[in-house]
Amino acid sequence: MKSGARNFAAAVAVAVLGTTTLWWGSDGFTAFTSEAARRLSVLENPRPLPAVALEDQDGRRFTLQDYRGRLLAVEFIYTRCETICYSLGTVFRQIREQVPAAALGREFALLSISFDPGHDEPARLRDYGRRFGADGGDWRIARPADADGLRALLAAFGVVVIPDAFGGFEHNAALHLVGRDGRLEEIRDLDAVAPFVAALGARL
Repeated sequence: MKSGARNFAAAVAVAVLGTTTLWWGSDGFTAFTSEAARRLSVLENPRPLPAVALEDQDGRRFTLQDYRGRLLAVEFIYTRCETICYSLGTVFRQIREQVPAAALGREFALLSISFDPGHDEPARLRDYGRRFGADGGDWRIARPADADGLRALLAAFGVVVIPDAFGGFEHNAALHLVGRDGRLEEIRDLDAVAPFVAALGARL
């Protein structure tokens, strides 16, 4: 066998080995990343969520279980963020504007949860809410009441938060839908507002 042919055969063998490794390491070709795997897992097996105590922008205490019987959109933010969290707030405002007014608060609600509770006290949550029109009724801005609750929520939703070098955070961002039974049942991209609202409309 000529050297060129040997090199080609070796390259093919490496590619096949790499492909096999990728297949077994990522739930097959269906999920290439941990984020895709997270979304597929939730879609196939909706996750129960912990009864974590939350405090909203008006200082009211509640839990996710208080929303049972309604569909709930959830996002994770921190109020100092001027990049992806601004996009999240804008997207939530778009969703709120497109959902039938009669369903807001009664059949569907929105909840923005801060993962920076030490900084994001109710006054800052309220300021953040005003920027996007969150009224504290059908759309609340909240923080976990304690560190254990925060950890439990992040783990349940599969949200990863890493402090950066500038005093902020790097984090994954998505639209999370909690079903009427209180389980996390779907995760969508931020730019999927239209299909998100369409799926809601079919269930409201």
